[in-house]
Amino acid sequence: MAWCESSGVDYIFGLPGNAVLDRLVEAAADDVRVRRAEAEAPVVRRYSETRYGARSWHRERRVAARMASTMGLDIRYVVTNLSHGSAEWLYDTLYCARGQAENLIKLHKTQLASDRTSCRSPLANQVRLVLHTGAYWLLLALRDAIPRPQPLATAEFTTLRLRLVKIAARIIETTTRVRIAFAAACPNAELFAGLARSLQPAGP
Repeated sequence: MAWCESSGVDYIFGLPGNAVLDRLVEAAADDVRVRRAEAEAPVVRRYSETRYGARSWHRERRVAARMASTMGLDIRYVVTNLSHGSAEWLYDTLYCARGQAENLIKLHKTQLASDRTSCRSPLANQVRLVLHTGAYWLLLALRDAIPRPQPLATAEFTTLRLRLVKIAARIIETTTRVRIAFAAACPNAELFAGLARSLQPAGP
């Protein structure tokens, strides 16, 4: 954090909670507990911010807190040098977007096996990584094309492969078109056809 500040770099990091931080946001936390009890709501969220300086820091810094009351009170903290934006924006929009980026990297590694660079040649490993990245962008484009009401619009890559890619069909090629005949019981045939129409290049 000190390096970022001295180098003019904006940052937002997750910050482990402690008793001092919990004391600083206690008023907002108590409000969450009271509102959940009065409304008998399944969950109540609130955001708060404070100034906090750990013993190892040379200065106080801005800390935003997300409080959610379900069975108990769950408080998550982030520390930042940004002076603009509300605590809610800092946590939900800015910080959680970083978490989504980490999820996409995990999909690239674990569900497309891009970390299998076991060839002796560095060039061969680089080519494999490029091919894995191509597959990643294809699956990401496929998922982004699925309409939001569909459950597969938020599915992981393994699910998309099983439901939309690795499926049995009869391919009939003619001089002007390719026909795909699905089994009568295929549950995603209509979605597949809609995706094929939406992803085809626009005509001249």
